[in-house]
Amino acid sequence: MRLFHRLAGLSIMLAAATTASAASAPASSRYYGRWAVADERPVFTARGREYKTIDIAPCGKDFCGVSVSDNGRCGAVLFRFLGHRARDEDAQDLRGHGKWGSARKNVLIYAFDDGESPTPKRQIGLYLGEGYDFGERGGSMPKYHADYARTGAAKCTAR
Repeated sequence: MRLFHRLAGLSIMLAAATTASAASAPASSRYYGRWAVADERPVFTARGREYKTIDIAPCGKDFCGVSVSDNGRCGAVLFRFLGHRARDEDAQDLRGHGKWGSARKNVLIYAFDDGESPTPKRQIGLYLGEGYDFGERGGSMPKYHADYARTGAAKCTAR
């Protein structure tokens, strides 16, 4: 009888823990997934290479972009945004801060559909620089810009 009570208690604790973790799990987002640079012949600087492939996934209550190496190993956390922004389907773009070598730069990410293919595919554009108005010349020119295509589910998460 004691064994039955222990098993029942363990089952209740396990169910409560599963429910709590499911309740805190963030909803899906158009930004989540593994993204690779969509250019046919991309050229990368040493710092830009970290952005060649990125996984965007929840990290706690936020969501993060994590560098993925050519062999699929998870690297540095490149940027972090508030989780509610990733779930805002009306947002035109996301604005935050990210890593650029040892410096911190402004990051702008926007989602769009590739209009060139018969079946439009979701893509994201990512800019890093001093300001957020990257359409202007001068001090706001981006240090890095690339368009990305989704290649699958994110496997890397923030450490």
